[in-house]
Amino acid sequence: MGKMSRQKGKTGEREVAALLRKHGFAGQRGVQYQGGPDSADVTGLPGWHVEVKRTERMSIYPAMDQAADEKADHEKPVVFHRTNGSYWVAILDARDFLQLVSATVTRTA
Repeated sequence: MGKMSRQKGKTGEREVAALLRKHGFAGQRGVQYQGGPDSADVTGLPGWHVEVKRTERMSIYPAMDQAADEKADHEKPVVFHRTNGSYWVAILDARDFLQLVSATVTRTA
């Protein structure tokens, strides 16, 4: 990975940490060099292992696999991604998404 790519990654991590703080969470850059459960790119989102991908082209499944492999047992993996000039999106397992929605939506059926 080149110097520009590393810088872009760090900038992305700072942006996601700021986004979390804007929404009331204690977002901050993680300690990636350790590997394992403490190596989330961004911390401060309880129950989630956050990986940040600030790239024009991303392979979703390898990114999700990385988050899943490095998460703690009590965490769920989530990948934040954006391209140049775009907004952040959160990518998560559909089962985790449906669990979140189920907790907030009243069903009529």
